Amino acid sequence: MLSKKKPVALSFYQKMRAYLFTGILVTTPTFITVYLAWVFIGFVDNRVTPLIPKVYNPESYLPFAIPGLGLVVLILFLMLIGAITAGFIGRFWIRFSEQLLNRMPVVRSIYNAIKQILETILAKQSNAFREAVLIEYPRRGIWAIGFITGSTEGEVQTVTEKDYVNIFLPTTPNPTSGFLLFVPKDDMVRLSMTVEEAIKMVISGGIVTPPDRRSEAQKHVSARPTKTDSYSKETQN
Repeated sequence: MLSKKKPVALSFYQKMRAYLFTGILVTTPTFITVYLAWVFIGFVDNRVTPLIPKVYNPESYLPFAIPGLGLVVLILFLMLIGAITAGFIGRFWIRFSEQLLNRMPVVRSIYNAIKQILETILAKQSNAFREAVLIEYPRRGIWAIGFITGSTEGEVQTVTEKDYVNIFLPTTPNPTSGFLLFVPKDDMVRLSMTVEEAIKMVISGGIVTPPDRRSEAQKHVSARPTKTDSYSKETQN
């Protein structure tokens, strides 16, 4: 009968080192998040608070500054702009300003590009960056994580035979840069992980890997049909 191995007792130094690493893992994400939020709030306050008239600025009557005052004022200002824009005068002003900007050669290109990107990201019915997928890149047999930004339309879809999808392929560790790829729908694998989990995996370089939440039956099924044979036949033809 095999005897059970007794757990190895840690020395005092090993325990202290384990406690130290545990404390770092617990406090570092919170500290960085709070620090970045504090820096962002301070950045907004330093630029918005001086624009508030002294009569309406509560800091004029208090001996201390109010953190986040500029951010609150900015949010209220944006909400006011949105409410005004929803009215007749606001829509008229938007049409007038857009017509004015469209007459400027360089400015109109920048304005239209920024407007289209924001409308795509902020639209309620948009599927931009809503789903993570796997694609074979930069060659067959090597897989990379990408994000669906929409269905391919216009000339790119017209000149191709298959149905294509716009895929944004981010880089590690900076996911704000990457490549735009047009991938056939049959050549991509839809992942069950969320977009946030996929972004964390990309940023960490694979160190942070989300668990596989698929059922046991789904894990034993191939994610996509093997295309090696069909690909070889196409090359031969």
